[in-house]
Amino acid sequence: MTNQHSGDVVFLRGLAVETTIGFFEWERHVKQTVVLDLEIPVDCARAAGTDTVDHTVDYKAIAKRCIDFIGHAEFHLVETLAQRLATTLLAEFDIAWVRLSLNKPGAIRGSRDVGVSIERRRD
Repeated sequence: MTNQHSGDVVFLRGLAVETTIGFFEWERHVKQTVVLDLEIPVDCARAAGTDTVDHTVDYKAIAKRCIDFIGHAEFHLVETLAQRLATTLLAEFDIAWVRLSLNKPGAIRGSRDVGVSIERRRD
């Protein structure tokens, strides 16, 4: 879990998942797309030195967990979805922190998307 190189991250960008999100009545009955960007610390020097997956973050497992969590979620607010996803990832994976952005494309007329960016650390 320690990251000797504090700037090293594994990132996942543009993961689109269908979910139930929103507080308007019509939003409770139709799946909408949310898009996830994620950063997780990793010691790239250690991983590169051994060239083994054991010394890095299993981003495929994390991505699959995000897809499952978001796909089964039913929250009113993007803020709630982001917070709960972040705490889930910290609880289930050996990571020190997670930084994520979650947005709803087309939620505001005339804008590409609207969303939140949060960073959460393990207690």
